Amino acid sequence: MKRKRITHLTAYHYNQPVRFGPHRAMMRPREGHDLNIVAARVEIAPAAEVRWLRDVEGNSVAVLTFAEPAATLRLLAEVDVELRDDAPLDCAVDPAARTYPFQYPPDEQLELVPYRLPSYPYEGPALAGWLRGVYAPGEVIDTLDLLRRLNSHIFRSLRYQAHDNPGVRLPTETLRLGGGSCRDYAVLMMEAARYWGFAARFVSGYIQMAEGQHGATHAWTEVYVPGAGWLGFDPTNDKPAGDEHTPVAVARAQEKAMPLSGSWDGPADAFLRMEVSVQVASL
Repeated sequence: MKRKRITHLTAYHYNQPVRFGPHRAMMRPREGHDLNIVAARVEIAPAAEVRWLRDVEGNSVAVLTFAEPAATLRLLAEVDVELRDDAPLDCAVDPAARTYPFQYPPDEQLELVPYRLPSYPYEGPALAGWLRGVYAPGEVIDTLDLLRRLNSHIFRSLRYQAHDNPGVRLPTETLRLGGGSCRDYAVLMMEAARYWGFAARFVSGYIQMAEGQHGATHAWTEVYVPGAGWLGFDPTNDKPAGDEHTPVAVARAQEKAMPLSGSWDGPADAFLRMEVSVQVASL
């Protein structure tokens, strides 16, 4: 068991008071058999009414409603979590799915349809060419070995490039530029896995940094493998998702897993800057 404290500060600064529309914040880790929230606190300025809900993916979402204008919107979330690294062994995979290609069981196919549909269907031809360096069509290969190979290929063939641009790069843009952020890597792996017929989804959360790794606020990919369930792959750091990863939100499309989203009303030139600080420490 591993215990960690995650402290996440996000602040938006303006040159004059502005009015804030409703905001959606994803700041509560996804609890389950492998993650337990021990303690949590939230500080919001200006004062806001907070309403919690579960979205269609089961993520905890805080809906923030502000009454007063302000020149700074500040959200501080601190949470202590206990994690258990319950990474399944290869033998947990359903025998019918241990080698690729395989078919998902009939009783799971309907629920998995959205996660098998590409988010960027016009990227398929370019992805096909790039994926020939990872897997030859018709090849019979161990399913987990194939996914590990894809995870490592993204890490080794691309260069990590942090950027503050909103959203993510298209998979072909990531390939053309030779790299991208953790969000870009996660989307590339998600789309590549879907091209092969896998069910895959985007994950946002945190990673406890180790030397030579990129992350803190982080993104990775989960792929559904019968018998083993949703397995996490972190192509940014060339490893499976483990107890150093803390998931907060999962989604079919990355824009549905944004940590904080909302609107503000004021002069077009009022916005000054955004400030983000994340610390993940062992307890």
